[in-house]
Amino acid sequence: MLRRWSSPRLAGPGQTRVNSQCLDASGLPCDGRLRLLSFNIQVGISTERYHHYLTRSWQHLLPHAGRANNLQRIGELLGNYDLVALQEADGGSLRSGYVNQVEHLAQLGAFPYWYQQLNRNLGRFAQHSNGVLSRLEPQGLEDHPLPGPSGRGAILLKFGEGEDALVVVVMHLALGGGTRSRQLAYIRELIGGYRHQVLMGDMNTHATDLLENSPLRDLGLQAPQIAATFPSWRPQRCLDHILLSPSLTLERVDVLSHAISDHLPVAVEIRLPDSLRGDTFPVPLDKAQ
Repeated sequence: MLRRWSSPRLAGPGQTRVNSQCLDASGLPCDGRLRLLSFNIQVGISTERYHHYLTRSWQHLLPHAGRANNLQRIGELLGNYDLVALQEADGGSLRSGYVNQVEHLAQLGAFPYWYQQLNRNLGRFAQHSNGVLSRLEPQGLEDHPLPGPSGRGAILLKFGEGEDALVVVVMHLALGGGTRSRQLAYIRELIGGYRHQVLMGDMNTHATDLLENSPLRDLGLQAPQIAATFPSWRPQRCLDHILLSPSLTLERVDVLSHAISDHLPVAVEIRLPDSLRGDTFPVPLDKAQ
């Protein structure tokens, strides 16, 4: 039986998925460090030049033999992390060969917990989704459609209880500044009651805009990653971020030179406060009940 996570989405409430073969995976690392990765995977399409947006555009509609190899490469990369945020994944349509890419990557990376957020449902032609993969069992998950035109969403995960819980939001924000500001205001309301905050995803703008000119500006967030992530073959713009509250200690940050998608993945390693260590995260041993 699959364990359900709470969802405020009015239609199609979300539920967790559990890879039973991975339930012996460890919980929180014993050294209190957490490895995070955010990656816009462009539904498994390898884009290496601007003209590929035209010449390979058919791959957004139809299956392609090279997609499986790209997903295999992504899966090998994801296995090194504890919590992964995915953007532009396909939930299982014609173009992906009816493969749920979030589920598939969870299996390749041996993640015991995964969740697919379906944001734009075009039936058999496309299942535009965000995804999250986790080695830790969340104590709560919320699936939020974001303000503005349909098709953008955020996933909120909570690890631990009360004000000392770690809240993580996975998102893919709008291209337009006005809509993006409304989306960030909505997210700001979601996380305002928590001390320990992580925001991950393709935010379609630079860190200075997020930290100085957006509704997040009063949170004191840090944006440790400043290297460009887009386009992957000649990075010029820093659009993908993992933002951290001041209570979380940064150990390492990298923009990984894996030109699999048109975005490069962003990785950070953080050290958690004492209140988030130890028994706060139970080791997932018996969740297949």
